[in-house]
Order: sequence, then structure tokens, then C-alpha cells
Amino acid sequence: MEKLKKFLVEDWVVTFLSIPLLIIAGCATLLPKDAFKISSDLLQAESWINIGALFVVALVVLYVGNRLLSRPLKGLFWSFVVVFAVSMLAQLTAKIGFIKAWGFEAVFFSVIFGLIIRNLFHIPDWLKPAIQGEFFIKIGVVCLGATILFRDFLAAGSLALIQGCVVVFCVWMFAFFLSKKMGVDERSAMTLSSGLSICGVSACITAAGVANTDGKKLSYIVSVVLIIVVPMIYIMPYLAKLVVPLLTDDVAIQQEIAGAWIGGTVDTTSGVGAASAIYSDEANKIAMIVKATQNVLIGVVAFFIALYLSSKSAGDGKLHRPSLRIVWEKFPKFVLGFILASAVFSLLQSYEVFPDFAAKKLSETAMAKNFSGFFFSLAFVCIGMDTRLKDIVSKENRNILYTFLGAQLFNIIFTFFAAWILFGIVKPLLF
Repeated sequence: MEKLKKFLVEDWVVTFLSIPLLIIAGCATLLPKDAFKISSDLLQAESWINIGALFVVALVVLYVGNRLLSRPLKGLFWSFVVVFAVSMLAQLTAKIGFIKAWGFEAVFFSVIFGLIIRNLFHIPDWLKPAIQGEFFIKIGVVCLGATILFRDFLAAGSLALIQGCVVVFCVWMFAFFLSKKMGVDERSAMTLSSGLSICGVSACITAAGVANTDGKKLSYIVSVVLIIVVPMIYIMPYLAKLVVPLLTDDVAIQQEIAGAWIGGTVDTTSGVGAASAIYSDEANKIAMIVKATQNVLIGVVAFFIALYLSSKSAGDGKLHRPSLRIVWEKFPKFVLGFILASAVFSLLQSYEVFPDFAAKKLSETAMAKNFSGFFFSLAFVCIGMDTRLKDIVSKENRNILYTFLGAQLFNIIFTFFAAWILFGIVKPLLF
């Protein structure tokens, strides 16, 4: 019994609770086509069935999780009803045509609506039991792992993989260095650096979970990411059309340089798709491949963050060579769930177990992404409800904004040269 108790901590519990969700996602082709997918058309019965199904799934996960973690169950139902309703409102808002075109994601509105509730109204005691942002975030991260397939590495090609690794490493290190110079705390710096260098919100959330970043700081960083990406969607294709033709007269090479540049600098996957499509269809293909390559590096970065923090576990602020035992004790177990989910879904796809294994977009990974986005939305409603606006406008948060802008400028310049060298010089010589 004593051995079992060490598994009754949040990291292990959320990992185990994610398994049924991943099994459901793995059986996606056996379910109705749009199962668990939130539609903006609320006049159809199917939309309400999906919303009801998500409510039941999340409620069961929350109840079982709280039971295993010995947290009080009293008042959990009605508290979760409110959190769920606000989350649905945020997701429906993000699906409105002109808002979707601008690139705002559901988590942005989840934070905003949560902040409005927290700062305009008093949070009564009965509403507090389900405000568990970290719990929901970790489940979302594990589900996110199922969307990262090994085949994305192979499909990306060697040059896209090289660019992804070089850009992520160099931009991450610069953003982290600048964050420290600007007085941003170390854990927030890791979160900001990951979001800016890899893939926006998903990387922020994963890194924050590993680094145990303060929820209020995380909500601010995510908000900055989602706000800055909007002008980037329009600035990057304009810059590419202005600068890239100066490098070469070959239109095909121009498309590849522009796509690689946009794919490496715009922080969200949806933003990359929108920005590169403005440039051209060919640039869009390259941009999405480059972005996919960076996305699969989330787990790698999370591992090294955990390893770095383990090396400082002595408490003296200095780096020490951690033993395997310390690494295991300090390593966030839900990240193991993320890695295993990626490995299992990748193997199932490669061994043709999934009926749609050859499809460009698998139903199984799409459903896992729906679950991930849904739990992220719940998490950010909770974070918003737990944050006061005066914390958002604090001096340290202003430094986060200035750091992000400075690091993004570096990202644009550095990624431009990386894309030019690899796709404008190296590729024409080798291929």
C-alpha cells in the first residue's frame, strides 16, 4: 500500500487519467466523424451532444482525480459547471469568422473571460473547488503528445530538421539570456523562451508545467504570444515579399526561403498557416513542414529544462551533476506521459494499426488535439479566475513584454539567415 501512495500525486494521477482519453482518441475512426468536436452551429443537436459528451468526460476525470488526490468533492459539480460554461463561451467566441481570421485562439478568450469574472465580480467559495488550472494543464499536455508523430521528422526533410533544431536552440538561448538580463525570473524565462522558439501556446504550457511557472505569469506570457502573433501574420508575408526577391530570381527558391522564414518565426501553428498562405501556396507547404519540425521538439526542450532544474536541486543556486535518482525524482512525470503518448501513437501509425494511417491528417491525432485544446481552455479559465489585473500590469510583467519583443526581433533576423543559407544556398548546391 505504501508503494502505491507514491503514485497518488498529481503528476502520476493526471498521466493515468489521460490514458482513457488517448484510448478514445485512438478509436476515433470508430466514432461519429465530428465526435467531441465543438461546432459554432448550436442549432444542430449534434453540437449539443458533443458539448454534453465533453462535459461528462471532463467531470468524470475531475471527480476521479480529486478522489485519488484526497481533495474535497463537495461543491465540485456546480463549480465545474461554471468553469465549463466559460470555457465553452471562449471556444465558441474563437470560432466566430472575423475573430478566427485574426488568429486569436480559444485559450486567449479563456484567460480574458476568467480575468473579467475575477476582477469585476467576487469569487464565492462555492465556485472555488473546480478552479484547478494546473490539473487541467497537465492532462492537456499528455493529450498533446499524441499529436506529435515521428513521421513529421521524416516528412520534414533534412534541411527543415536542421533549421528547426538550430533555430529552436539559438532563439531559445537568446530569449533566455535576454530574459535574465531584463530581470525576468528563471522559470518564467524558460516558459517565454519555449513559447517564442517552438510553437507558441502549446510550448508555453508544456514548459510551464515542467518548470512549475506561476500560473499568473503563464497566463500573461500566453496572452502576449497570442496578441503578438496577430500583427506577425501580416508583417511576415509582407517582409518576405519585400526582402526575399532581393536574394534570388528563382521563384521556386523564393517560395522555399519565404516559407521556411515564416514557419520559423510566427509563434502559433494556425498563425503560420495564415501568414504563409498570404505569401503563396508553395510557401505554405514549406512553412507548415518547418513548423511541424519545431513542434516535435517540445518534448526535447521539456526534458532538458527538467534536467537543468534537477542539477540545481541542492538549493544553493549552483549547477551540480545530478544523480539518476534525483533526475527521476525531480522530472515531471506527466512529461513522461507526453513522450509515451507520442511514441505509442507514432508506432500505431507506422505499423498501420490506425485505419487512416496513410492520411495526411489522422482522425486519431485530431481527436487527441481536441481533447488537449479543451483541457487547456479549462485550465486558462481557472488561471484567469485566479489572477488580479494589477498582477498583469506589474513591472516584472512589463519586462516580460519587452523581453518577448526583443527576442522576437532576434528570431526574425536569425531565422531569415538560417532559411536563406539552408534553402537559398545549401539546397540548390546539394540537390
